[in-house]
Amino acid sequence: MRLMTSTLAGLALTALALPAAAQDLDGLSAADLLPQAQAEGSVTVYSFTSRIGRVEEAFEAAYPGIDMIGYDLSSTEQITRLKAEAAAGQTVADVIYVSDTPVVTTELLESGLLSPYVPPRVAELVPAQFTSPLLAQRLSTKVLMYNEETYPDGAPVDSLWDLTRPEWAGKVVMVDPLQRGDYLDLMTEIVLRAEEMATAYEAEFGAPIELDSGLRSAGEQFIADLFANDLVLVGSTDDVNAAIGTLGQEAAPIGFTSYSDRRDNAEEGWALQVANEVAPANGIVFPAVLALTAAPQNPAAARLAIDFLMGDDSDTGGAGFAPFYVAGDWATRTDITPHPDAIPLDQFNGWQIDAVKSAEIRAEVADLILTLQ
Repeated sequence: MRLMTSTLAGLALTALALPAAAQDLDGLSAADLLPQAQAEGSVTVYSFTSRIGRVEEAFEAAYPGIDMIGYDLSSTEQITRLKAEAAAGQTVADVIYVSDTPVVTTELLESGLLSPYVPPRVAELVPAQFTSPLLAQRLSTKVLMYNEETYPDGAPVDSLWDLTRPEWAGKVVMVDPLQRGDYLDLMTEIVLRAEEMATAYEAEFGAPIELDSGLRSAGEQFIADLFANDLVLVGSTDDVNAAIGTLGQEAAPIGFTSYSDRRDNAEEGWALQVANEVAPANGIVFPAVLALTAAPQNPAAARLAIDFLMGDDSDTGGAGFAPFYVAGDWATRTDITPHPDAIPLDQFNGWQIDAVKSAEIRAEVADLILTLQ
């Protein structure tokens, strides 16, 4: 603890000691950042999505001579790595692209491991709720998905509580919430929405919910019942997608994954579809945020990379946003046209998370899950 405290204090002093020119970088346009970024020659990005590979290619084509080095790391891995690097006194990344905001804002931003940055070009194009405390590039999901080849008439369930019925025993799939923060955020939101879960229970079963001993809400009861119904936990979202979506299944399972992964249906041989009519919600909608590390080694290139990831001034965001211009991702920029194949956000039946409220009970939900495994 003393080492971490000392390291964070050192990082804060380093930030204060930055020359005025470096501190003034926040106000520069991409064109003004470019000469210094080219002199720096590279930028390192930790990204929670493999789509960073496509961003690398596009960025390097747009800015020859600047090497973007992307690491595909889950949000949980990023958080662990940034803490370890801070303890060692050396942070590798210049930019992080991450979800899991309940942890990112409380454990990384508040402790000084990250620094917010909003490119001047987009400051007026992104609603305030998505620029503070960190810049959200897009909204993503962890929601209930099914196989539309197996179930051509629509989702085989109409309530989350259906997943606790005997006919779905051993046929609900998700990544272990104790291994991936976005899945723990999903479980946490279910607890936060306990009143809605109680109402949905009564609508489904025709009687008020009765809680097991030791459980405090309908949200906790749902999680307990889900695990008791032989919930299948796997190691990655790709494993979930393959289990649910693979073509040719007579009785495909159902489970929680990303709505945007439908983009890979044709390439992977999947038939993923979102269960948007499920009560009381199909899962969560959460921000994917961009931030600088506390003292990036390549400060101009880091800001240029964030500017690029926010998309250009075209209706679809151009090359920088192209990997994310898919059904299931919603740009936070108000001037980017929603994807034509996407369910409009105001018609999407997912809960938008509150990072502050989630952070308050997240550890308690994790403890509950640990007792159920």
